[in-house]
This record gives sequence, structure tokens and C-alpha cells, in this order.
Amino acid sequence: MTAAIRLQVGQPRRTAWAIGLGAILGVFLLHPATMAVYWIEFHRELGETWSTVARFVVDRTIASFTVPMMPMTLLFAMLGALLGGIFAAVDARFRRSERMISYLEEEVEREIPVLIQSGEGERVEFKSTARWDLHENKVNRALPNVVARAIAGFANSAGGSLLIGVDDDGEIIGLEPDYRTLKRTDRDGFAQFIMTLVSERLGGHSCRLVHVLFADVGGQDVCRIVVEPADAPVYFQDGKHARLVVRTGNATRELDAREAIQYVVSHWDSGGRRE
Repeated sequence: MTAAIRLQVGQPRRTAWAIGLGAILGVFLLHPATMAVYWIEFHRELGETWSTVARFVVDRTIASFTVPMMPMTLLFAMLGALLGGIFAAVDARFRRSERMISYLEEEVEREIPVLIQSGEGERVEFKSTARWDLHENKVNRALPNVVARAIAGFANSAGGSLLIGVDDDGEIIGLEPDYRTLKRTDRDGFAQFIMTLVSERLGGHSCRLVHVLFADVGGQDVCRIVVEPADAPVYFQDGKHARLVVRTGNATRELDAREAIQYVVSHWDSGGRRE
């Protein structure tokens, strides 16, 4: 697995360090700085020198560890810890965005003809259609669930690309059969259908993991759904039941209760992806 798609296991450790460092800076930097501002504000008319101010700040810093001053010291430590926690949260968000951008760049660089030629695998799956049953020659309401299930499997694993309009043998079917079943018979209508499906079956929070792209391959439209690896379990809602599915080899597999618990524990660690 590439570095771009590994969510950092060390994030809780970095957060703890940021909070601890923030608390220390709150006591030894924020508190003295506040005391210096206080002195300058209320004693500047006395013409005190900077050495006097410095001595005052040092004395107050030392005194901050005495019992009477301990509540104020704890207050500054808590304030510093809060600032450290905020910094850690912003840093984590930035790091995740950076990793996902790198992942998407890497994934999009893999051109559709190359993906088709390589065949299905851990990070690639083909679907002939998403709504139209080519054998029954009618809309099959079970097919959208198959698509949603495949997206969930990628999200719960290493991410990947789902190609719609390509059969299992790599033959280009195109999206025209599915287009005819939609109110908007074009790419925009199909993209809207996919995002609505993701929202309904996997939850609105999962939409940020899904990117719908289109390409003309041999004169036929092919939809490429690029799925980012999730930083928390994504459950496939099948009626009243929420199921955890993962990508295993070139197939999507549902986990039973015991497997699901073990997988969540081993795959995610406090919101971070294990390496």
C-alpha cells in the first residue's frame, strides 16, 4: 500500500504531544507573556526599565508553582493544552487532505484502457451496468445495491476504481443502457444517480470518499468511480441491516459479526489506518 493512502497510525500520539507541549508553553510562555503585558500596561508611567519587567516576569513564573498560584497555573496550562489540541486537529485535517490528494492523483493517473487491460483486482472492479439488466432486458432494482456494495468494499479496504460500462471480460458495454433508465439521460444524470445511491446506501458522510468521472472509450461512455480509503468503517445499508463489506482480491466479501469486529480493530486505530 502506498504512503498516499495510509492514514497515519501515529495521529493520537501526535495529538497527545501537541496537547502536552501546549500545556508547557501555556505555563512557561503564555503566562509570562501575559504578566509582561500586565506590567507594561499598569507600570509604564513609572519609567521602569526592561530589566525590571524581566525580573518581575521571572519572579511571577517561579511563584506560579507555589500553592496559592497553582489555580492560575493550571488555567494557563489548560489554555495552552486547548490551543495545542486545536493545532493537532487542524494538522490532522491537513495531513489527511494531503494524503487523499496524493492518492487521487495516483489513482487518476491510471488510465481507463490500462485498467481494463489489467483486469479486475484488489483495486479495480468492472460492472456492465448499474440499473439495466442486460439478460432480462429491463431495469433490475438489485443492481444499484451491487454497485453500492462494491463502493463500500473499496472504502473499507485500500480504495480503488469501479468501472461501470465494462463487463467482466473487459468488453466495453457503455452507459447507454443505463442512461435510458434515468430522467436525465446523460453523464450528469448518471453522476447524480451514483451520488444519491451512495448517500442512501452508505450514508451522506461517505459521499466525500466518492468521485465520479467519465471517459469516452471506443466511442462509448464509461463511468469510473474512484473511491478513497475510509478512515472509519463504512456500512452498506441493505434494507434494515447494516453490513460491513471489504475488498478481498478481486471480490467484495461480507464479514460476519466476529470478523467485522476483528477487522475494525486491526484495520483502524483510533481513526487512523494501520500500515
